[in-house]
Amino acid sequence: MSVNTMNLKEVARKVIEKKELFILDVRNEGDFADWKIEGENFDYFNIPYFELLDGVEEIMDKIPTDKEVLVVCAKEGSSMMVAEMLSDEGLDVAYLEGGMKAWSEYLEPVKVGDLKDGGELYQFVRLGKGCLSYMVVSNGEAAIIDATRMADVYVDFAKEIGANITHVFDTHLHADHISGGRKIAEATGATYWLPPKDAGEVVFEYAALEGGNDVQIGNSTINIHALYSPGHTIGSTSFVIDEKYLLSGDILFIDSIGRPDLAGLAEDWVGDLRESLYKRYRELSEELIVLPAHFMIIEELNDDGSVGEKLGTLFAENHGLNIEDENEFRSMVTENLPPQPNSYQEIRETNMGKITPDEEKQREMEIGPNRCAVR
Repeated sequence: MSVNTMNLKEVARKVIEKKELFILDVRNEGDFADWKIEGENFDYFNIPYFELLDGVEEIMDKIPTDKEVLVVCAKEGSSMMVAEMLSDEGLDVAYLEGGMKAWSEYLEPVKVGDLKDGGELYQFVRLGKGCLSYMVVSNGEAAIIDATRMADVYVDFAKEIGANITHVFDTHLHADHISGGRKIAEATGATYWLPPKDAGEVVFEYAALEGGNDVQIGNSTINIHALYSPGHTIGSTSFVIDEKYLLSGDILFIDSIGRPDLAGLAEDWVGDLRESLYKRYRELSEELIVLPAHFMIIEELNDDGSVGEKLGTLFAENHGLNIEDENEFRSMVTENLPPQPNSYQEIRETNMGKITPDEEKQREMEIGPNRCAVR
């Protein structure tokens, strides 16, 4: 039977469209348990590749014949071999092009909506990592917010839609993924903005992003208003765009809230986190659509693949926004923390400009799920 290649966009569409897929993951059990391709209607079977070196006969009864079958490994090679073995046994199967390393880097652009006077807002969904980044476009100019290290994706997309990138922002100093902000700014001549309270140790020049900044994009009809909202980091800054969207960085997610410990200061920052969520955000319009920098679970995706929800809905449904007792909130945030992101200290140092790992090292540093949330 045939062996096909399934590319990253094909898998992404199956995730977004909630299609059925059977995934045979031949990575080690620990790697699979830590991180896999998530899909609401996906089924899985995990067996390490080395257990199949003598043949796949023993797992044939585990592989369905009435569903698409995708074989997945870390880099592609092992899954290709297993797919060929299954084909020799009479099955139609596919293997994932580039493996999990490529899946970790794939970005799916989704148009969130139109802005006043002809502007547009795009969300770039990194399905394999849970990262969300944004492009605001107006009158031939573009601003990028919380870019991943795959800088070419944003630069090429801007060219496709006929926009020049003039501003690049990070809502905070990221600890779970390497920012592409500085790289994009260098490539395009754009201004790179970073909250100064997060930038005490950075070794490069930047524009200071502080509460109250208004940065105009394009024909002056889109204002990006910076709202100082510490808690995940001491410099965390949110954006209100077009009086319609709230880009919350890693302070507030759809189903969870930001963790305050990735600089080792959980006890110090938990009070800032509560004040941002329970006071600063309460002063905003509940009609604002919250667009975070990450999502935690695949169920947070909307039907079009975007991640976003009205602030009022989150006040009603997000548990992290509904803990009246301050001590209970403090306990929940500081005692319920997930494992820290892989290589998070190295990632922070990279984003400060202190170290410059090569491309392969950067990939290794980012492998695995994001862990910026607590719920």
